[in-house]
Amino acid sequence: MTQIGSPLLWSVFAVLVIIALIVDFVALKNQGPHRVTFREAVIWSAIWVALSFAFNAGLWFYLDGTVGREVANVKSMEFLTGYLIEKSLAVDNLFVFLMIFTYFAVPQEFQKRALTIGIIAAIVLRTVMILIGAILIEKFHWILYFFGAFLVYTGWKMWSHGGDEEESLDDNPLLKFFKRFIKVSDKYDGEKFFTVQNGVKIATPMLLVILMIGVIDVVFAVDSIPAIFAITTDPFIVLTSNIFAILGLRAMFFMLAELANRFSLLQYGLAIILVFIGCKMLLIDIYKIPVVVSLGVVATILTVTMWLSWKRSEQEKKAAEPS
Repeated sequence: MTQIGSPLLWSVFAVLVIIALIVDFVALKNQGPHRVTFREAVIWSAIWVALSFAFNAGLWFYLDGTVGREVANVKSMEFLTGYLIEKSLAVDNLFVFLMIFTYFAVPQEFQKRALTIGIIAAIVLRTVMILIGAILIEKFHWILYFFGAFLVYTGWKMWSHGGDEEESLDDNPLLKFFKRFIKVSDKYDGEKFFTVQNGVKIATPMLLVILMIGVIDVVFAVDSIPAIFAITTDPFIVLTSNIFAILGLRAMFFMLAELANRFSLLQYGLAIILVFIGCKMLLIDIYKIPVVVSLGVVATILTVTMWLSWKRSEQEKKAAEPS
């Protein structure tokens, strides 16, 4: 399939992302440190999703008028499928972010800025990783089989550990590594990354939070980026669907923080999605599963898993009520 990335499309995409980030930063500055309510998180989530769908619609109209409806239909479907996959796999990131905030006792009014900076870092790092991945796939087709096998293994591992309790950060080697080289204060100084104690400039816990979020996002990208390459190898679609999914992570986090207990089975759904995508990648030279089928499978798995999770949480709530 033709790769659609042209200077015009890349420029439009870059401008949209920059404008979105500027608006987000202006809103963040005007609001100042504050606790994000569930209602605010829902509104911002809807805005980011609407922006993503508007971009996809604009892409379809542009391709329909320039290269034909067949290409427009395929590329818009690839974007939608990739966006849904990246959005669903991002749930894992958010659970880990929640654990980090809990461990470091990050005040709720400071969490918004920490996530914003983490998202900026994620956009830069993922862009580099996606472009490298695209080059590798173009030169070494066999790497798709490696990605596929890796996703199947990751899905199996996620399923087998889906019911385990969250691990503590106390023994986390990454955290120990940072603390070995960075002297950290035992308290926050607003949203600052550094503070002065006894005349010495040292880091605040906020700096460690940002570093942990940035590195962990790259670790999770090792799973999610191969997953999108199973849908399409077009760098433009891979990058745009990935970045638009990331842009809404902050609002999605605050929604998930309120609803985390209601999605206890979502981990198993994500495991099934990873195995399905891995198998799709392994079969790519034997039978290419249509994008619309992939979209249907992913959407169905997510819907069923969330419904079962909701039913389970309702049953547990009733069982806990005094008779």
